[in-house]
Amino acid sequence: MHTITLPDEMNLEKTQQIHVVDYRSSKDVSKQQIILNQNIISFLIEGTKEAVFDNASLSIDASKFLIMRSGNCLMTEKRISEASNYRSVLLFFSNEMIHNFIRKMEINDFESVDTKSVYAFDYDDFIQRFVHSLVDISKLSGEIKSKLLEVKLEEIMLYLTEKYGTKFLYSLTVNSNNATQKFIQVIENSHLSKLTLKELAFLCNMSISTFKREFEKHYAESPIKWFQNKRLEFAHYLLQQEQKNPSEIYFEVGYENLSSFTQAYKLKYGVTPKQNQKNWTFSNSF
Repeated sequence: MHTITLPDEMNLEKTQQIHVVDYRSSKDVSKQQIILNQNIISFLIEGTKEAVFDNASLSIDASKFLIMRSGNCLMTEKRISEASNYRSVLLFFSNEMIHNFIRKMEINDFESVDTKSVYAFDYDDFIQRFVHSLVDISKLSGEIKSKLLEVKLEEIMLYLTEKYGTKFLYSLTVNSNNATQKFIQVIENSHLSKLTLKELAFLCNMSISTFKREFEKHYAESPIKWFQNKRLEFAHYLLQQEQKNPSEIYFEVGYENLSSFTQAYKLKYGVTPKQNQKNWTFSNSF
């Protein structure tokens, strides 16, 4: 699956700083590698969506919408059924437009919080009407379309900051140029995910070979071994503290079948998952 750059590959006017697209698809996509050259609000209309970034991942249905910062991400979009379509109204906008909005509104009381690359918000009546108006504007052309979109961006930003605060707005202004910090964030946020090395390297904006070298420099072992240890430690917790059965958790911790999970677990802990659970239950019954 090749990497897609948005909104560049949507045949839009490249000189404009804001775009709206009423996007529909009759196909599902899974973990599509996306380079976002602009920030985006994705108003989901039909289907489900998952976005995985360097420091956050979110899954939504059509009761929510996403605001995403520019950068590399993995996108999954699925239809509800074979007979239905996937649909979302996409509002792309540049960093410059966000900075202009902040200056114009004289916003300087940003909440000091950890920034994320993606936020999810619930629809309400106001947002529903807003999306309908975007669809109408998407059918226009020329300068009137561009000017209306500038007004609509201010409208939605004013509404969301009033309702939810400035945390998401501040996140849009922060571009993580610290490669080391970004690398650590990807690893720490993905240690229980089922992302491939290729997908992890993409989120870090690295080649696979560079990713492996960087990983061993920071963690002193190979990515495969490190991730396997983290998953087995999580399995150990689920077996003992949550009292779950091996057959319930092997897939959750990243194994395709029970036998490969049992083998890996025994190699690390010296006993099978069932034996470990029996031993722990016995020792805690007195």
